[in-house]
Amino acid sequence: MGPIQQPLLPPDDALRRQLHDEVHARPPARIALPAAVLYVALFNDGVSREAELDALRQLPGQGDLCLDDLQGNFLRLMLPGYTLKWERHSEFTRYSVVQSQAGAAADWFASDHWGAHHVLPPGWLAHLPGRTFCAIELALLQGDPDRAQLLLAQARDALGEHTLAASVMGNQSHSLLVTDFKLRDNGFERVLVYAAAHTSETRAGRIAQRLLEVETYRLMALRGLPVAKTLGPELALAEAQLAQITADLEHSERSDQALLDALVTLAAGVEKAIAQYSFRFSASRAYHNLVEQRIAELREAPIPGTQTLGEFMRRRLAPAMATVAATELRLNTLSERVSRASALLRTRVDIATEGQNQQLLEKLTRGQAMQLRLQSTVEGLSIAAISYYIISLLLYGAKAIESAGVPIQPNIAVGALIPVVLYGVWRTVRRIHQKLHAAE
Repeated sequence: MGPIQQPLLPPDDALRRQLHDEVHARPPARIALPAAVLYVALFNDGVSREAELDALRQLPGQGDLCLDDLQGNFLRLMLPGYTLKWERHSEFTRYSVVQSQAGAAADWFASDHWGAHHVLPPGWLAHLPGRTFCAIELALLQGDPDRAQLLLAQARDALGEHTLAASVMGNQSHSLLVTDFKLRDNGFERVLVYAAAHTSETRAGRIAQRLLEVETYRLMALRGLPVAKTLGPELALAEAQLAQITADLEHSERSDQALLDALVTLAAGVEKAIAQYSFRFSASRAYHNLVEQRIAELREAPIPGTQTLGEFMRRRLAPAMATVAATELRLNTLSERVSRASALLRTRVDIATEGQNQQLLEKLTRGQAMQLRLQSTVEGLSIAAISYYIISLLLYGAKAIESAGVPIQPNIAVGALIPVVLYGVWRTVRRIHQKLHAAE
């Protein structure tokens, strides 16, 4: 037997392998130019992996796929004449079909010549589970980025006479991007990329992935805008209610209980809105950051007469994101203002309660003083009563002694002892009081 290999490292953390492999979880496709990419992104809320697995099994030769193949949230299938990539994210699932093409881009985009639509089984795209929010036809062609104006003219044949966003990408000007962000009648946007002939398959794959992610994340970021617009009137009403409550609190026009009920109702509504919409606002902010990151990675250079993709996004997306951010701030600020109003009301209630407690204590003090005087009176009476009983006992004793033949006058003898008895009883009561006070 050979020597036992000693481990070089301590035991692995349970998540080490998973976290390490995350960087390789969604590698970009290797795309050979020219190529066509058909891309669809769908919301997957309420859509199970089983439903997506059933859809993938409808593809040629994929009947043996199992649920374990989809556990990694990424799957690339090599199919006859094309490849298909499936990716599942927290809110959406996206499908990318890559197919080699030939001919001019204008012919590709014609419904009878765009092969990426026709390689899929008939009706397969339409029956994918989920709701479509992004669909793109991306054409990757060979072309010299230095001849930007000529390529722009060719792009207009494919995209039509619309306002175009275009730029030269890369530090070494390796490709040219053209798009118009228009939604066609078939439900797809169109993006056209001309890349230098020496562009590697890996670089072409990265370019396609970044461009598709820019549009996907842009639309996901904008999901917060309708929420912000819907929430605006509700926030205005809540702010007006809070202003009225604060005014009533200042002028004491309503009872504390009525103000408290109004504040509780308002606070509940605000916290409900925060619980419902805070995730959407946070997600919009995160997606917007991803859009800016992906645009920065494109390293755009402008083409005279057109906007770059980054300029288009800053002019169109930035105001929407500012609205979302302002609404989120407004909602959080309203929550803080409600909390401060509640604190003011609690302070006023506490002060009123302290005043009531002070009055109660004064009443208790007066009652205790009266009780003490009454107790002193009762103690004086008790001394007289105890002395009376003692003197009565002494009188009975003296009479008994007289009856026994002892020459004594009971009334005189007992009468002479009355001061002694009174002093003795009073002194005994005092000693009892002193012992009780000492014990306290």
